[in-house]
Amino acid sequence: MGSKTDKGIRDARQYIHAAAVGVDRKRKKALLARPTTPVEVGPNTTVSELLDSYRDASFQARALGNCAAVFEAMLRDKDRPTIFLGMAGSLIAAGMRKVITDLIEKNMVDVVVSTGAIISQDLYQVRGGRHYHGRVDADDKELRDLYIDRLYDTFIDEEKYWKTDLAVSQFADSLAGRKLSSRAFLALLGESAKSDPGSILGACVRNGVPLFVPALNDSSIGIGLTEHHHRMRKIGREPMTISSIRDNYELTQIVVESPATAALYISGGVPKNFINDSIVMSYIFGIDTGGHRYALQVTTDAPHWGGLGGSTLSEATSWGKVSKKASHAMAFVETSVALPLLYGYVLQKKAHKGRKRLRYQWKEDILEKMTRV
Repeated sequence: MGSKTDKGIRDARQYIHAAAVGVDRKRKKALLARPTTPVEVGPNTTVSELLDSYRDASFQARALGNCAAVFEAMLRDKDRPTIFLGMAGSLIAAGMRKVITDLIEKNMVDVVVSTGAIISQDLYQVRGGRHYHGRVDADDKELRDLYIDRLYDTFIDEEKYWKTDLAVSQFADSLAGRKLSSRAFLALLGESAKSDPGSILGACVRNGVPLFVPALNDSSIGIGLTEHHHRMRKIGREPMTISSIRDNYELTQIVVESPATAALYISGGVPKNFINDSIVMSYIFGIDTGGHRYALQVTTDAPHWGGLGGSTLSEATSWGKVSKKASHAMAFVETSVALPLLYGYVLQKKAHKGRKRLRYQWKEDILEKMTRV
């Protein structure tokens, strides 16, 4: 009986060994060369140490750690690539306002491209509006009766939003008859936000950072501009208008004047495509930039639906938007979780130290000069 059992064990071992016959041992060893390492958090672990350890873990921890490394690399690059920040989603309601402002103030980004909602929410707070703790199970019919808007678990005062809309409309009256890019318009509107240290709009104006909102009409600011347009038409005056094609033209000039470009995408949407398209549009000036040298994105959009928001940065390479030789990384992490970690990582690494700020000299829609100071 014992002999039969031994034979059964021996046969099983032979079977297992036989199944692995022909395995490329050298290739197998190469693929299994780097084991993952458990993430270890101690009482004094810093954000930068945590994200460095993420790169030796798996799944979205590794992906976010790789994004942090790309962000550090673009800041340290001796050629000083122009860094474009593209942001979408309800980042202000999510509490990201100060983090975004700090990215601008600390010279970690050179151009900002945003959805209209983010800048509208920023302006709402410049004017004293706040975002409030709400509930996802709130009675939305009751909220409507109270003129309280809900963004998932956050409440907003609709009446104060109205006042912000009307303030934008009245400001636009002073520009009646002019045709401006969103950058030029927001640079003028942002003068009222300069004294707010937490304002994105104010930070861009204080530091001369171009702020583009290519879909400005799709926001509360757009509602205010529509009210202005309606009143001007009623009294027979030419309203102020925003030219989205000027946005294209101005942004592309920044691209062609840059020694290299890098993209930091917080969510996706219009800002992501707008920045990427400026790379493609460089051919208008007879230049092929080769695509972004660096690119990273954090988003919750999925690639397999075929939409732009979740499309991979590797896919963007096929369009010439991201260089074939680029350092790029993408993490599928909710942005209000990922953005402070990415900012904290490069801040603690001091990756931005010694980086010169860009200065732009505009004459209408012509970028006459772009210099480092």
